[in-house]
Amino acid sequence: MQAVNEVRNKPRKRKTFRMPGAFVILFILTILAVIATWTIPSGSYSKLSYESSSSELKIVNPHGDVSKVPATQKELDKLGVKIDIKQFKSGSISSAVSVPNTYERLKQHPAGIQAIPNSMVNGTIQAVDIMVFILVLGGLIGVVKASGAFESGLMALTKKTKGHEFVLIMLVTILMMLGGTLCGIEEEAVAFYPILVPVFIAMGYDSIVSVGAIFLASSVGTTFSTINPFSAVIASNAAGTNFTQGLNFRIFGLIVAGICLIIYLHWYSKKVKNNPEFSYSYDDHEEFDNMWSVSDEKDKEKNIFTTRKKLILVLFVVTFPIMVWGVMSQGWWFPTMASSFLTFAIIIMFLTATGKNGIGEKGVVDAFVNGASSLVGVSLIIGLARGINIILNDGLISDTILHFFSQMVTNVSGPVFIILMMVIFFILGFIVPSSSGLAVLSMPILAPLADTANVPRFAVVSAYQFGQYAMLFLAPTGLVMATLQMLNMKYSHWVRFVWPVVVFVLVFGGAILVAEVLI
Repeated sequence: MQAVNEVRNKPRKRKTFRMPGAFVILFILTILAVIATWTIPSGSYSKLSYESSSSELKIVNPHGDVSKVPATQKELDKLGVKIDIKQFKSGSISSAVSVPNTYERLKQHPAGIQAIPNSMVNGTIQAVDIMVFILVLGGLIGVVKASGAFESGLMALTKKTKGHEFVLIMLVTILMMLGGTLCGIEEEAVAFYPILVPVFIAMGYDSIVSVGAIFLASSVGTTFSTINPFSAVIASNAAGTNFTQGLNFRIFGLIVAGICLIIYLHWYSKKVKNNPEFSYSYDDHEEFDNMWSVSDEKDKEKNIFTTRKKLILVLFVVTFPIMVWGVMSQGWWFPTMASSFLTFAIIIMFLTATGKNGIGEKGVVDAFVNGASSLVGVSLIIGLARGINIILNDGLISDTILHFFSQMVTNVSGPVFIILMMVIFFILGFIVPSSSGLAVLSMPILAPLADTANVPRFAVVSAYQFGQYAMLFLAPTGLVMATLQMLNMKYSHWVRFVWPVVVFVLVFGGAILVAEVLI
């Protein structure tokens, strides 16, 4: 009887909701995308593209019929596409552009259950370029770790930054914001985690600080893009305006947003530094530290920062500014970046395999393979996210959603129009997470509507940036899930940290938009 009473009096464990992991979230969204193709009417705009081989404009109507016209400004004006023909001929706009006033309802294209695995496979195939880049990056990390250069270099760095730890976070935040605003360095930002996360851990910070200083900072920079060719420039071209228009507003927004982000990161990192249990991701901190922290072993010989280790670390670090230079000035994309990283990996493998403390050919090959395998999950996440977009596009419902929103913003005042535009782009950012993809699909349709509301078209470009990126801080269809998977962070932990930033972008961005309309 006493035993029974003890069982009854024993406090029951409360059942709490546990947010599923990245793969489960994307699987659920894939199923929802399939359901959407059954419930949302199918439809499409005509699509316009430039064929350099024949110097003609190709028009594909909603039914798939193809026609060609001369690539002249006169033909674009006839179609109502207010874009300079030079933007097509120069390659600034390479994707198909939606033609205004051509939307047609089409026969429903519902996806079957087989679309779920098919989209996962096809999305992975489409993402193969960035996946190879990530795998090469993982292999490079594995070799550098095996060399012992990380441990030795980190010990030297932490001694020099003692008492001034946040200065490094602030510098990284500023640099990532500049990368975002100048060239949209977000997907490429995954390359910076291996070099910076171990440093942040050694300084007493958590995974949230790591993502905040790298992914969030670069995303805030892209939100207030100034000359970013993949956002501000291509959207301005597609909207029929010049990217220099509204530039002063975006620069002002970037400065204010940067100051606010640094203050927010300082507040959070100080709290974590003083009390590690304050961390929003504290319940996963042991697994995170085991994954990313370097050994603090007291083996003096092992931790000696030899000339060879210094050279390895210099070669590892120099790959990143070279990558930024290639993206910004040479037009590099993921295959070229992967080749650059692989070149340095081979050199570092040779240095690690040879010498007095070399680990040999088998050791460096195993280190490369193990490093690459540790990032397989991250690369697959990117492919699965793209699979969702494939379902929506094949179901022909993306243009229907765009057409619905274009009807919603007619006959309203300028300030209301531009705020509605930001909300529309916020929603569309979930459906089309690619900044350049959303620009060429939506701008030719939505930008001309600004003329009817006496709103400058550059304000629509700003609304596109603020709205889409406020969503991309959160959207599982974007890069955020791959980032969280890489650091083994729960989505719920990230949302808890980032939601104030989302609110800030929408409120502050909305104020800038109203100012652009009224001034």
